[in-house]
Amino acid sequence: MKSFERIFLIVLDSVGIGEAPDADKFNDLGADTLGHIAEHMKGLDMPNLGKMGLSNIKEIKGIEKASQPQAHYTKMAEASNGKDTMTGHWEIMGLHIEHPFRTFPDGFPDELINELEQKTGRSIIGNKPASGTEILEELGEEHIKTGSLIVYTSADSVLQIAAHEEIVPIEEQYKICEIARKLTLDEKYMVGRVIARPFIGKPGEFERTSNRHDYALKPFGRTVMNELKDDGYDVIALGKISDIYDGEGVTKSIRTESNEDGLEKMIQSMDMKFKGLNFLNLVDFDAKYGHRRDPQGYGEALEFFDTRVPEILSKIGEDDLLIFTADHGNDPTAQGTDHTREYVPLLVYHTGIKTGNELPIRKTFADIGATIAENFKSKMPEYGTSFLKDIK
Repeated sequence: MKSFERIFLIVLDSVGIGEAPDADKFNDLGADTLGHIAEHMKGLDMPNLGKMGLSNIKEIKGIEKASQPQAHYTKMAEASNGKDTMTGHWEIMGLHIEHPFRTFPDGFPDELINELEQKTGRSIIGNKPASGTEILEELGEEHIKTGSLIVYTSADSVLQIAAHEEIVPIEEQYKICEIARKLTLDEKYMVGRVIARPFIGKPGEFERTSNRHDYALKPFGRTVMNELKDDGYDVIALGKISDIYDGEGVTKSIRTESNEDGLEKMIQSMDMKFKGLNFLNLVDFDAKYGHRRDPQGYGEALEFFDTRVPEILSKIGEDDLLIFTADHGNDPTAQGTDHTREYVPLLVYHTGIKTGNELPIRKTFADIGATIAENFKSKMPEYGTSFLKDIK
């Protein structure tokens, strides 16, 4: 069988499928994002992913196992030392992260906050883990009165800066984030991303705008995306993919505002003529429902996604490959607000499959990157084992 001309890779952010072998090291024994959501929902209504083989990976309440799966299926364990978005995505593209990005469950050190205040000329309020909407309700009015920057973090390795666009002009907000990015490159901080979180409105009616901008660390090494780009292939990044890799290896970036918008833009892009990789992240599962410990909302979002699967499959041509996976877990029934160390599902589809097979369990997410590299005859990543021969 000849190589695929186009590969569509869709990451369902945080959709884990049961505790990983080393879950105990991350205090995540018993974590099961899909399983616990299904229990909460008294069964998930996801017939289309069911037909592809999702419940064949691990039986999920409400999703019937497929007698003749449409896709090849298995699950993947993360090899890197971490369970955050950047670690998972970088590993998917062939890197191995030995030293995890730092998180700040008690807020950022005074030394960093003081330096940020001095260099920006603005005082800082907040400095704690918080939901982006809740912290605006708590501190938005004070910010408007004082001009102080709202700084907060989350379970991820992020430093987020919220400011009203009429109080701190957007260009100043971006300059402030650039200053914060430079300060947090130091090994003692190792913050994965600095994020500008602009908002508008008045107390009780604050609304975040689409002017969000992420300032990520560059990957520590070359990824499969770099190799594809250098070999002349297209690498189309949808959603926050370009931010996660700091633009490395990206030939075209398309921003999205939600899961629904991301799916629309993915489906639209499937009508484009290109040769290479089309890479989408659906962040709402993680940001809106996982971190906020909302199993009901998470379940409904999964069911909505499933309704769009037939349209995606209908756009897959005979020279296309489609991969569904995730980057970590985020069990919305677990304590705290952190990600969970879990296996992630892997569903691999092309029109030449008569009946999908169970693939060997993958020991690293990097197997996806290795498969993509082998397909396009690009330089193979240092980590990962291709499963290309197993799916043709």
